[in-house]
Amino acid sequence: MTTYTMAHPASIEDNHYQEHILQGVSRTFALTIPQLPPSLYPVIGNAYLLCRIVDTVEDDNGLSSEQTRKFAEMFIQVVSGKIAAEAFAEALFPLLSDHTIPAEHDLIKNTPAVIRITHSFNPTQRKALERCVRIMGQGMADYQDTESLAGLKDLAALNQYCYHVAGVVGEMLTELFCDYSEEINLNKPALMKLAVSFGQGLQMTNILKDIWEDRKRGACWLPQDIFREKGFDLNELQPGCTDPRFDEGLGVLIGIAKAHLRNALTYTCMIPPKETGIRRFCLWALGMAVLTLNKINQNRSFIQGEQVKISRKSVKATVLITSALARQDWALQRMFALTSRHLPEVDLLGKKV
Repeated sequence: MTTYTMAHPASIEDNHYQEHILQGVSRTFALTIPQLPPSLYPVIGNAYLLCRIVDTVEDDNGLSSEQTRKFAEMFIQVVSGKIAAEAFAEALFPLLSDHTIPAEHDLIKNTPAVIRITHSFNPTQRKALERCVRIMGQGMADYQDTESLAGLKDLAALNQYCYHVAGVVGEMLTELFCDYSEEINLNKPALMKLAVSFGQGLQMTNILKDIWEDRKRGACWLPQDIFREKGFDLNELQPGCTDPRFDEGLGVLIGIAKAHLRNALTYTCMIPPKETGIRRFCLWALGMAVLTLNKINQNRSFIQGEQVKISRKSVKATVLITSALARQDWALQRMFALTSRHLPEVDLLGKKV
């Protein structure tokens, strides 16, 4: 089988494009990724763009289920070097709808530039990226086939969904951190377990924030069993719902997300304090997630994600405070306890603690 890995090495222009498009597709990651050490910055920036391409394929409502699966599988082959990136871009780009933002149109069109960078990394880095894209791409295509307003069957199904879209990203990042640092690699087994929880905490926060936007496109990622225990049927869910049974179910999920984010803090504190860049990368995402959960908790009857979006002022405060405390584990633990004190206390299964 022909491989295209070394056909066109990455150029300075490719790297400039990567830095430019990161700004267009994610303000948050355009902020956090540059905090990383210079040798990690390019690979993790590239990893984010690969995941964003998979996400674009999954999210574009102009593609049929068959097309989504076809392009997800095709991109997996592109990343592994078995199919030319140009073939993927030329086939997908004309099919993208207006639902996909202009920056993502541009990203798909310039997939070859992104892939040339991917193929310039060392074998360990490439293996981590390829595994992540494979699991994410296959998982997203499977879940798109089962999207409905009825919600997921149970918490276990939600955990599995979160793994495919976020937990596997945590594993990939940990592989890259361990490849970068022998000291971090010493804690690899423990970090890998916590990485999945870290990813799930961030993804659950996004799911809760995006409940109503997801429902508009016919999807619901909330677990039926959590709400059924409270006597609420997700099929009855409508914007502006003030049913206390729904509020209780939402509270359980907020508490579970908090428990995962507590694991995220444990993960971060296992990174050597001298690696302040990696710690900042983790802490900024963690801090913004906790603040978002607080807003959701305070306004459980919100009807659009914008109502629970944290302000730029809050983002700046999170950046300043966590950066100042990045090396001090006790201070980080104290800050987490203070900022999350009003959130429900449950374990990862949703049971009160």
